[in-house]
Amino acid sequence: MELEDKEERVLAEVQDQFGLIRVLEIGEYRFLEFGAAIEQSCTFVADPCWLEYDYTRAMFMGALCHGHPETALFLGLGAGTLTQACLKFLPLDDVEVIELRPDVPRLAMEHLGLVDDERLTIRIGDALELLDSAESADLIFLDLYTDQGPGAGHLAWRFLENCQKQLNPGGWLIINQWATNDGKPLGAALLRGLYHRHYWECPVREGNVVLLVPADADQQLDITELARRAEALKVYLGYSLQPLIDALRPAS
Repeated sequence: MELEDKEERVLAEVQDQFGLIRVLEIGEYRFLEFGAAIEQSCTFVADPCWLEYDYTRAMFMGALCHGHPETALFLGLGAGTLTQACLKFLPLDDVEVIELRPDVPRLAMEHLGLVDDERLTIRIGDALELLDSAESADLIFLDLYTDQGPGAGHLAWRFLENCQKQLNPGGWLIINQWATNDGKPLGAALLRGLYHRHYWECPVREGNVVLLVPADADQQLDITELARRAEALKVYLGYSLQPLIDALRPAS
């Protein structure tokens, strides 16, 4: 994605109780930003299901750990590209999103290609408060970021514990976690203790570590089957997930 010589256009700008939200267009891409130019999401205008960044591809890869997911819960919407990719490429019947800021889904629908799919329900509010009222799910995606970095939920023991408990049997919790300077996920000691070192990590080039957490301690990650599912989707996705599968490592 080469954007250095492209003109930047501001398509929308909203000030809410949490700060500034902007939608920018640069060439063939649109960006959702919070605060002072803190990029949250990127959308390829021609195909809003296209996952441009490795961290979103790694989160989608995490969804393929489940053989036949029917339900998904997204904690944090962003531009909605990951949500739309999952709706398009996975056999989902019911998808719930909890998003803190009411203007985010509105802007995503007006400018970032988010489609009002009949399988999709969006609730506005704090995920830390609304998680208990959500339906259990086969897949849960945790991606709560502000213009200051990861939200409180990314280091909140009880909330992270409840995210895992909200999974159906055989389900997977997929967390987009910041990485520290040593390449480990933020809160590594807490995560190891909470999940008993039973999860997998995928470091990505944006500087994050995507965590794949199974519903229970007896559940294992079948790398061979994961690679098979990814290969079957490669022609539809337009890219390979194999480099991310190769980067997977047990909890460090």
